[in-house]
Amino acid sequence: MKFRAFPTATAAFLVSTAIAAAQPIVFVPEGSANSIRMVKADTGETVKQITGVEAVHGLAGAPGVPYLVAGSYAETDRAAIAEMAQPETVSANDHEAHHAPKESEPIGPSDAGISILSVLDATTGEIIRRIEVPGAVHHTAVSPDGRFAVATHPAGDGISVVDLTTFELTAFVQTGSTPNYVAFGSDPGVVYVSNTGNGTISEVDLSRGIVRRNMVAGDAPEHFAVDPEKMTLYAADADAGNVLELSLKDGSQLRSFAIGGTLHGIDLSDDRAALFVAGRGENKIATVALSSGDISFAALSPEPYHLTNIPGTGTFYVSSRSEPLVWIVNASDLSAIGEFPVNGEGHQMVALP
Repeated sequence: MKFRAFPTATAAFLVSTAIAAAQPIVFVPEGSANSIRMVKADTGETVKQITGVEAVHGLAGAPGVPYLVAGSYAETDRAAIAEMAQPETVSANDHEAHHAPKESEPIGPSDAGISILSVLDATTGEIIRRIEVPGAVHHTAVSPDGRFAVATHPAGDGISVVDLTTFELTAFVQTGSTPNYVAFGSDPGVVYVSNTGNGTISEVDLSRGIVRRNMVAGDAPEHFAVDPEKMTLYAADADAGNVLELSLKDGSQLRSFAIGGTLHGIDLSDDRAALFVAGRGENKIATVALSSGDISFAALSPEPYHLTNIPGTGTFYVSSRSEPLVWIVNASDLSAIGEFPVNGEGHQMVALP
């Protein structure tokens, strides 16, 4: 393990040059504030506040896909959902038909409550559909081709699968105890799910609605990141304080990186040469140079929580679990070069060009 010093002036120049070349918009779910904040990537300046998304925790999108999918961590009953205001872009007839009683058996566990996936226009942030799913949603993912949206249901031990061409819930797949995070690799028909309750990562075939295999991933894997080109997955074994590198070819563990303390958010750099980790338990962030395995640390307080790389800017965002703010962090030297306030708590953030 090595601690490195960085040339601050050089790093600042590189970051400012990169930011000038590309300005993504970042979407920040605000949890208990029932809103999503759209901000400019370089400054965190608010562009728009999206309301009407109750207890939003999971939020996902993909480059070139016209939708974002937001999941609610709150449950409600069918009567309350029927009273929801229809999105402006949905006709009254379509809205009524969507909430009409289904003739077939509901998809998912019979004893599950009802939660909502909100489908948003990725450009304007407008809510265009609300989809009922079985149970509180933790995290979400959108397939690279824009066909599927997936949501994890920790209390239901499985995932919901939504077809974004029809906006219909098509399957519920049991993956394992307490599914937490979900992400895609190179195949848009295959998704990976961390099961925190039994220490596994499930590989799910979405077209067939089956778990193809389970990979052992420490004691309690939570957030993870996938490198589709190298066919590797980096999972935070959160309570153990380690990041595990798994081969997606055979499921074997290739390396383990000791970060220390309780971990949370994790993401890869643009070139996938570095891994960024939020160390919530010890008020620090870390970067792992994947070629050498060297780990560098920087203090960040209080409680660094969700973490998202911001493509093309040389920065990543980190939210705080205990304060209503998000830090803008220089990826080169791990210095906090800015911050901005949020309402509620910053959860699964999404950066889109």
